[in-house]
Amino acid sequence: MVRVRFAPSPTGALHIGGVRTALYNYLFARQQGGTFILRIEDTDQGRYVPGAEDYIIEALRWVGLLPDEGVGFGGPDGPYRQSDRKEIYQKHAHELVERGHAYYAFDTPEALDARRQAEEHFTYNHLTRNGLSNSLVLGETESKRRIEAGEPFVVRLKVQPGRSIHIQDLIRGDVVFESSELDDKVLLKADGMPTYHLANIVDDHLMRITHVIRGEEWLPSTAHHVLLYEGFGWDATMPRFSHLPLIMKPVGNGKLSKRDGAKFGIPVFPLSWKGETAEDSFEGFREAGFLPEAVINFLALLGWHPGGDEDVFSLEQLIQLFSIEHIGKGGARFDYEKAKSFNQKYIHAMDNEALAKLVRPLAEAKGYQVSDEYLSKAVSLMKERVTFLPDFVQTGYYFFEPVREYDEEALQKRWNGDIALVFAELTKKMAIFEPFKAVELEEAVKVFIQEKGVKPGEILPLLRIALVGTMKGPAVFETAEVLGREETIARLNALMLKCNV
Repeated sequence: MVRVRFAPSPTGALHIGGVRTALYNYLFARQQGGTFILRIEDTDQGRYVPGAEDYIIEALRWVGLLPDEGVGFGGPDGPYRQSDRKEIYQKHAHELVERGHAYYAFDTPEALDARRQAEEHFTYNHLTRNGLSNSLVLGETESKRRIEAGEPFVVRLKVQPGRSIHIQDLIRGDVVFESSELDDKVLLKADGMPTYHLANIVDDHLMRITHVIRGEEWLPSTAHHVLLYEGFGWDATMPRFSHLPLIMKPVGNGKLSKRDGAKFGIPVFPLSWKGETAEDSFEGFREAGFLPEAVINFLALLGWHPGGDEDVFSLEQLIQLFSIEHIGKGGARFDYEKAKSFNQKYIHAMDNEALAKLVRPLAEAKGYQVSDEYLSKAVSLMKERVTFLPDFVQTGYYFFEPVREYDEEALQKRWNGDIALVFAELTKKMAIFEPFKAVELEEAVKVFIQEKGVKPGEILPLLRIALVGTMKGPAVFETAEVLGREETIARLNALMLKCNV
């Protein structure tokens, strides 16, 4: 059975690129009838940020990528938080030493720093390890004595030179590394915590991971991981690797970073994150007013496409269409305008009642109290004209309070004494017109305009300005019906009062 994992580190807010990695793992697992696991890789305690783990889980819940197993979800292979698995890693690190594929190193940080200062390109590897303080030099007896005496040590991978390491990446094909160019990575740190390399391999093996789908930045480490699988004798169960392309900046070169959010004025995190400083605080896609379905659709196409001209897919369709082989090798440009376009499409297609439920807390936060029926009608008129959810109560504020300001330029062009008299008479007629419904209102107003011998373009724009303050807005008569007779007439009178009638 296919088993994949999403394994973020709780070092701060989850970058949107991490959500894409989770998405591709999720799609592959669902398509193959497999298992999607959330594992928290928190072995680097120095970079741990309180609240980050909860943020990761909340982000996955918001976009609808619920793990089958993992932190917060349970499962048979727990614990799924690496800091809770310390003894497991220690056991395996010592086992690797016994198997001859790792060794104990007693070099102090000061000694290594001195070596680096003396040698510009110093690397701890097959060329230098015999001149350093480790069990390969000191021997088993002396090494055991030092360990029993409590002397700090690390465990390093013993990389044998002179071989080519081939990785069959499902996206990039055959990738080759020369072992002579690899360093002897630290596997177990002096504090007893594992590094990413050891913990990652041990967990993937014990959790029976079949496919590793992760970011391109981990590709250089994969050679060491292959050596670890071989060292443990786990070659036959080594997962298949897929390294995803980078997500690139909207403009310019380089990958999308968290600082690009502030630089380009765009969200680059799924949810907002409040850090200790303003520079470390970021707006999220959710708080910007995106629907999670739109974010998923946008992210799915950042590096993958099933072919054809269609680009709007539900999560169920993505599951059916997804294939690792169709993921590109090159970086994918973070096109925020495309993300906005997706959000517009999803808002437009959404059921009015469901949309109203999302808009209600935004309306109530501004003190707007309206019925479910009213709110549903209002969003139905606005949803073709908004990009983000807050637009319903910002751009469309006039559904909840009187017009704040008018399009003065449009008024000056259209308002004059003759039109003012016609507008005043129309207001009186609309005040008693029955029924106060869009279709009947429109027909009656058109008849009135014809009888008065004026042009629709002289009256209808003024009706729109009276109701919403601008020439841009939803259909005039549908808006009047939603506002109701009393509010509509009040706004027509307010415009006449403003224009000194």
